[in-house]
Amino acid sequence: MIGTKALIVYISVHHGNTERIARALAERLGADLLACPDADPDTILRYDLIGLGSGIYFGRHHGCLLDLVDRLPPSCERRAFLFSTAGYPRLMGRWHKALKEKLVTKGFLIKGEFCCEGFDTYGPLAFIGGINKGRPDANDIVAAEAFAEDLLRES
Repeated sequence: MIGTKALIVYISVHHGNTERIARALAERLGADLLACPDADPDTILRYDLIGLGSGIYFGRHHGCLLDLVDRLPPSCERRAFLFSTAGYPRLMGRWHKALKEKLVTKGFLIKGEFCCEGFDTYGPLAFIGGINKGRPDANDIVAAEAFAEDLLRES
């Protein structure tokens, strides 16, 4: 990504699922990595490509990311991508909808989306020991790296 400054903003709350994916993406993209609570609009707007990711909570990204995007000023065609880990990633389009709509409203160009399974012990799942134990795994990391490679090719 010659001449592109990339930043990944993430929040990983329960098992480190999203942090593992965020680190893999950052390494492949040569991006800076920033935990959501430490992110602010001024910092984000210093970058050309911004990745935003978290686990999925009640069908959407973590509120920290949604609140952060609400605080961003309108952007002239700045590029962004979304990523997540979820108990049931097949519904990525639904899970990513709220954050994606907020970004598009702010003028961001969405360059891609990634979601993989993550170990999930939230709520009643704790009673059965959770689902997707061991996820994300090495195959998920490879898939995240391939996603990053696609982003690099499109830049």
